[in-house]
Amino acid sequence: MFSLMHSSSVLGVEGKEISVEVDIANGLPQVSVVGLPDPAVRESVERVRAAIKNSGFAFPLERITVNLAPADLRKEGTAFDLAIAAGILTASGQLEAKPFEQSMLIGELSLNGDIRPVPGVLAMIEQAKRSGIRKVLLPLANAKEAAWITEMELYAVTHLKELLTQHKGSEAWSDIRFDAAASRQLASAAAAEEHAVDIGDYSDVYGQQQAKRALLIAAAGKHNILFAGPPGTGKTMMIRRLPGILPPLTEEEALEVTKIYSAAGKLSTDAKGLIRIAPFRSPHHTISAGGLIGGGSVPKPGEVTLAHHGVLYLDELPEFSRTVLEVLRQPLEDGIVTIARSRAVFHFPARLMLAVSFNPCPCGYAGHETAEKRCSCSDSAIAKYKSKMSGPLLDRIDIQLEVPRPIEREGNAEIPAEMSSSRMRQLVLEARTRKERRDEELGLKPGARLSGTSLRRSILMKKEAFELLDHALTVLNISMRAYDRILRLARTIADVEGSDCVEDVHVAEAIQYRRLDI
Repeated sequence: MFSLMHSSSVLGVEGKEISVEVDIANGLPQVSVVGLPDPAVRESVERVRAAIKNSGFAFPLERITVNLAPADLRKEGTAFDLAIAAGILTASGQLEAKPFEQSMLIGELSLNGDIRPVPGVLAMIEQAKRSGIRKVLLPLANAKEAAWITEMELYAVTHLKELLTQHKGSEAWSDIRFDAAASRQLASAAAAEEHAVDIGDYSDVYGQQQAKRALLIAAAGKHNILFAGPPGTGKTMMIRRLPGILPPLTEEEALEVTKIYSAAGKLSTDAKGLIRIAPFRSPHHTISAGGLIGGGSVPKPGEVTLAHHGVLYLDELPEFSRTVLEVLRQPLEDGIVTIARSRAVFHFPARLMLAVSFNPCPCGYAGHETAEKRCSCSDSAIAKYKSKMSGPLLDRIDIQLEVPRPIEREGNAEIPAEMSSSRMRQLVLEARTRKERRDEELGLKPGARLSGTSLRRSILMKKEAFELLDHALTVLNISMRAYDRILRLARTIADVEGSDCVEDVHVAEAIQYRRLDI
């Protein structure tokens, strides 16, 4: 007696269809799971055995072989429990096989037959749709997440005995079909409430006009940014307000980010819908290289992938291990993380804004001394402190700015009106709209990052601006990577100013942001 079920697994952040083959033959009662299962999959035998018995079914006292295909791919997790149980019940004749045809089964079993949620469902459902499968049985707790993949029939199960049906074909399990369209509408209605997260407003920040303009430009063009300065100048506070001026994610971006968090097991089952706020990740300086870019025997997303379409903030950059910092080079350049293992190569998306801040020395006051606070660091200590930041890494940061202490007001002088986060967000949206319209006119893919000759040809630039940029290349001895980044930054500044043409004043401002190159 043979049965075939379809299930799924997650490799990296993408779903992978897994065929669950069950064969029941005469022999000593035992269950063998083959197909490179990990311990969690091998232990599913005991969970399935108890769940079948406690749901009112009979567990076959024969030789049972379960094969997870493709057999050369390592399987991990508990998402196969439901498919294995259904395969055993159909192979033993206790369930009809017809309703399971062209269906995907996902879910973990408890010992009493309850169906528990599993991570990575969004990626699994997306893979099922690409494979031509339109019917999915999954835990009720995962149904809202799965509903964001359209044109799918979702059946939300809470217990194994709900698979028992006397109907056939499309009418099977009609009483447990999940209303995906209604779920999407409710989630959209709750989106406004979710976006109204209070992270502080830039109007509360006194002074620091240049730093706030730098953050505005960085948000408009998704440029990497660095703040250096003594303690207490507001570096961390201003960067943590950065998500407040970023526009909501597009539908495509929201789906990508939600799929990443689902695969990483960081998506709450109480989530109201897709993640529409740009992610903001701020790992501690003790993080490992694997934690930053992803790792493990079957790699999971790291912090750079969790910050996809958002911001990765590294506070006190020199406190991070240099080995950890150097692994950022490829993701910042290519927008993707590649992790090779003996059996497979995994690719994780990593298009992010890198924001970093640090003090000028270990004590924080070198070059910014006052009568009360003097620098106590030796030259060797300062050199060792700054050696954590390599030239190639700094070369990939477009905006490098010193943040001084705010200038004190004199007497009863009025405080100038500060620009609010809402106004800055509006300027960011306008700048991004101009770029999208320009890319469309040039026939470029949205978000395309050009370089070299193609970049210079795509930008309308005055002769004086090109001459100034070429002069900076010679005088400042900047790299060609920095040359391209200054050019992109100047284009963003022109977009913020509402100019169709890049002028020399835009190039001059872009150059002066490269403080560590000057």
